Amino acid sequence: MDLGLKGLCAVVTGGTKGIGRAIAETLAAEGANVAICARNAGEVDAAVARLKAKGVKASGRKLDVGDGPALQAWVQDVAGEFGGVDIVVANVSALAIGQDEESWKKEFDVDLMGTVRLVNAAMPFLEKSRAASIVTVSSVSGREVDFAAGPYGTMKAAIIHYTQGLAFQLAGKGIRANTLSPGNTYFEGGVWHQIKQGNPKLYAEALALNPTGRMGTPQEMANAAVFLASPAASFVTGTNLVVDGALTRGVQF
Repeated sequence: MDLGLKGLCAVVTGGTKGIGRAIAETLAAEGANVAICARNAGEVDAAVARLKAKGVKASGRKLDVGDGPALQAWVQDVAGEFGGVDIVVANVSALAIGQDEESWKKEFDVDLMGTVRLVNAAMPFLEKSRAASIVTVSSVSGREVDFAAGPYGTMKAAIIHYTQGLAFQLAGKGIRANTLSPGNTYFEGGVWHQIKQGNPKLYAEALALNPTGRMGTPQEMANAAVFLASPAASFVTGTNLVVDGALTRGVQF
């Protein structure tokens, strides 16, 4: 299937590792121009080189999405460089699961407000796009109570609500908005790799909950996110797509 992404321009936050990296690389493989941001300059440069090797325009910037003015400036610069923005993917997470006030602040500022700031910064360009799409990355922790209940799960749930509101509000402008909710996703250096090393009991318990007997991969999450972002999903908006290998038990109506 041709997803219709060739020549479109996408911005992806947190595009150097895990799901964000896989999304950026899959968009590029489909012919989209891609700009990424992350907090480590060396990792950004390496990721941009991989994207350019796919034959598309690519750029990156060292950036903390908690810095609103810097995030807005980046999006504006990308639009100037690429000639617009068609797709925004809000992927970054603080991954703060503590119950202390600082964890709540981090989750609010990075996960929720980082998403809101990205969308607001891109909106003037999305309104001019012929194929405007917003994809926000939530989590299965946003729809059920698990070990990440607290700031992480709460803000991920808020992202789903926010995105579905956007879908309704922006449908008349031809701008789609959808959420991806990944289940447990394993990759080297990722949170589940760290848990496997530091808390093998929790890792084993989490693995046992999934009837597939394994965790997902970043590529499996990226495949879903890129479809949602693409013109191939032209009538899909307001959806929360759960990709979890039947991990969660709640029925979605």
